[in-house]
Formats: sequence, structure tokens, C-alpha cells
Amino acid sequence: MRVSLKPWRAPALVVGCALLAVLAFACFGDEEDGDIAATPVAPTATPRVADGPPQPEPTTTPTSALETPTATATPTPTATMTATPTATATRAPTSTPTATSTPTATSTPTATTTPTAAPAATPTAAPAATPSSSAASVADTEADAEAVPESVDDGMALGGDDADHDAMEDAMDDGGGRGGDGDYDSMASDDAGDEASARVSSSSGGGDDAARPALSAGEVNDNERWDEYLLYVREYSAGPVHEVDVSERYIITVTDPAGRPVHNARVRVSAADVTLFEGRTYANGQTLFFPLAFEASERAESFVLFVEKDESSSQLEFVRGGERNWAVTLDMEQAAVVEGVPLDILFLLDATGSMADEIGQIKDSLLSISSRISALPSQPDLRFGMVAYRDRGDEFVTRLYDFEPDAERFLETIRGVVADGGDDWPESLNEALHVAVHQPEWRHGDAIRLMFLIADARPHLDYPDDYSYAVEMIEAHQRGIKIFSIASSGLEPPGEYIFRQIAQHTMGRFIFIVYGEGGTTPHNVSRYTVQQLDDLVVSLVEEELAFLAR
Repeated sequence: MRVSLKPWRAPALVVGCALLAVLAFACFGDEEDGDIAATPVAPTATPRVADGPPQPEPTTTPTSALETPTATATPTPTATMTATPTATATRAPTSTPTATSTPTATSTPTATTTPTAAPAATPTAAPAATPSSSAASVADTEADAEAVPESVDDGMALGGDDADHDAMEDAMDDGGGRGGDGDYDSMASDDAGDEASARVSSSSGGGDDAARPALSAGEVNDNERWDEYLLYVREYSAGPVHEVDVSERYIITVTDPAGRPVHNARVRVSAADVTLFEGRTYANGQTLFFPLAFEASERAESFVLFVEKDESSSQLEFVRGGERNWAVTLDMEQAAVVEGVPLDILFLLDATGSMADEIGQIKDSLLSISSRISALPSQPDLRFGMVAYRDRGDEFVTRLYDFEPDAERFLETIRGVVADGGDDWPESLNEALHVAVHQPEWRHGDAIRLMFLIADARPHLDYPDDYSYAVEMIEAHQRGIKIFSIASSGLEPPGEYIFRQIAQHTMGRFIFIVYGEGGTTPHNVSRYTVQQLDDLVVSLVEEELAFLAR
């Protein structure tokens, strides 16, 4: 059956079809775009940003903000540096994706957020953060981290937080003092006590006899064992020394008519009207003459000896190579020795780091030595002095403590002498010996002048523009200064040779510290007795004073 439309139904049909089409579209929609239409991410679905007018480049504002620290080099740039990264980070979302993904903006705050690093980082932190490399940012961060200790010191040196820092320390100290942290304070006190004890026992000589046992020593008189000493000198080959030929020795002895020694007599030896030697007799009335030590004596066949004391004098001539003991009698009446013989004792002390025990021993025993010497029958007018020495490059080379009659006051004066310095083994003994001979106020006249050299190292023989111990020992001999050389532990063979030279030439003794129950020593000596060093010093002084007894 063919259907035909009535004229009035056509418009209605058209309208109905249109309604059906709209209904179908609303129900099914566009199936290809259904997922995207259902996606709730509005920014990507909205093309307005892309279709709208282009946004202005955001680089100008961050650039100026980053440049601000460079131009602002104020002493307190912390607030400026903190504000600048904040502004830059706020504008980052408006920048292009390339600029946003670059870690420049985040790296800059990393370097600047530490306030203590701000003073050091102010001029350079922003330019260093280039926007092209994250590795550069890491390097800058590490560099800033390393700069923190310096910046802290710089800030405190500029007075930035000194008050707060001091207040914090005071608060901590007060808290500890009140017992707020008892365990910590107890531990700190113990550590401080141990450290103080170590300093006293090893450096300052605080008088702790239990911590520092008395030193023992032996001694040898090379002038009495002359042949043994000459053999030792001939066989020596251990190291450089200054050779002084003493193989030709003449002993000059000056006495009065009663045969008693004449102390402090002036002696002069000449040849062909050329003075070779001038000196003074020691307390035993003797002195020594070594012709081969003087170049001018090489061709001399005889020597003229002139001796004088007060108003008495004598002149004799001796043939060279003949009698080695020159005896002279002065026709004089010596006054009886009364109490108060002038006695000057000077310690020439190596004060380098290895000498702590010896320095402490002197401090511990000085008052005892002084009282024992003062109590001797002659009751001498005793004075102590000291020359402490180290080496070139140390805090000092020599330091003089001149003669002082009050032993207690002298002890207080030398309390500050501690063992320190001396990085290499030899020390500046040449200069120290020169100072000890020439600079202290040694008494003249009938005074007894004694020096105790205490050291564990030989002198430097390689310094330019230096003194010579050989010349200085001759000077000491001529001035009537007797030197006792005390070798401490570790003295090498060249040091032993030099110490024995000095003692022998000035008619002193070579003394050496001994160790162990058997009192052993590495030095080339034999047949010696051992006693405490303090006792030995007192006995040597007593021996000198005994020569003046009448």
C-alpha cells in the first residue's frame, strides 16, 4: 500500500524529525570525543591562553630581582637575599615551561637560605646561578656550604652576633656552674685536671716529686784523666765539631808562701812580646794554657809567664816542651777568708720541648740546693742566674734571667720557663753560650763564677753569622768562669764531644744523667760513681768553696 502524505501533515513531520535528531544527538553525542569531553582537566581543554594575545616575557622581573644582591653589597644582606628568591619563585608559574623546569630559581634559594653564609655569598651568589646548568647550582651549593665556617668567623669578627654568642656562652657556663648538667661538668673538670697535671709535671715543674723522680748522674774530670781524654779525642770521628788542639797543655798553679792557692790571680802568657793568653786562676789557684790553640805560638820556643794579684807579681820564663806544670809563688799575705764569699751560679738551660724533666727538676730542687749551699761553712754570698735558650725560629733564641740573691724570688722569676720548640735536633747553643759569658752581671774580684750547662742537643754548626762555642769557651776560661756540662738523655756523640771540650777547657766536669738501676750511660766514660744530681751539684760547689778555706 502506498502511503501518501496529506498536505497538512508535511510540516509536522519535518518538525518531528528534527526533534528526533536532536534527542538522538543528546543521548549518544560524539563517540570519538567522549573521553576527552569527560576529562575534568579544564586548563588543557581551554585554548584561551593559546588563542589569546601573547603574554609579555617574564624574564625581566626575575632578572632584575636576581641582580639585586649583586648591586646591594650591604653588611647585612640576609633580608635582601631572602626576599629576592621568594619573589622569583612566585612568578615562576607565569614563565615559559623551559624557564619553569630549569632549577635555577630553586638552586638560588638553596645557596642563600642559610643566613650565616650571606656575608660571604653576597657579591657572587646570584651571578653564579646560571639558568643553564643544574651541576653549576650543586657546585655553588657545596661552595657555600664550605664557606659557612669562614662566614661565621667573619660575622663574629665584624661584631654581628658577638653579644648573643657571649650571652649563650655565659648562660651555658652559669648553667653548668649551678649544676644544671652535673655529669658534663664532672667530666670536664676531670679532663681539665688531668691536663693541668700533665702541664705541671711535664712543663712547669710544679714540685710533684712523686710524679717526677729525682735525676741521677755521674761525672768525669777529663783534666785528671788526661791520657784517656786525649785518646778519646784522637779516636773521635762521629760528626762535625770545632777542633781546638789541647794536646800541648801547661798547668799554671799560683800559691802563696804557705802553699795555699791564690784565687783570681791575673795570668798572662806571651812569646816574642806577643800576648797569647790572658786569664784568671780558679778557686784552686790553677788555670790552663794551650799553645796550639793560638796560631801566634807556632814558632815560639819559650814562653814568658806573668802573674799578679793585688800588690804582688812574678814573672818567669819556661822553655817550650819542658816542664808541663808551671808553679808560681806570689810573695803575699792572703787575708783570712771570712763568711760571705761571692758565689755566682748560672744555669745555661736548653728550654726546648724535650727538656721538660730537667727544667722541672731545677724548679723543684732550687730552694733545697740554695739552702744547702748557704749552710756550708763558708756561708757564701750566693746568687742564681739563668740563660734559657732554644733555636732560631722558636719563640725566642735566648732569654736572660740575671743574677738574683733571693732564691725564692729567682724561682718565681723562672716559673715561666717551660719546655717548647726545637723542631730539629741541634739548638742555638753557640749564641746562648756567648750570652751567658758576656751579658750577665758576673761579679769580679774574688768571686767564684760557676756555670751549669744543661742540654740534650749539640749546637748548630751550620748557621751563618753565628758565634762559635770554641771561642766562647776560651772567653769563659779567660774570665775565670768554670763550666760544668750536664748531658741529658739523647745527647748524640758530637754533643758529648763538644760538652766535654767546654768542661775540660774551663776546668769543669763532664756530667751525664744515668738511667736504670745500674746507672748506665751511652757516653764514652768509665770508672764513675752515681749520685743524685742535686747532691752532685752541691758537692761540686762545696769543693770550690773548700779551696778558699784557711
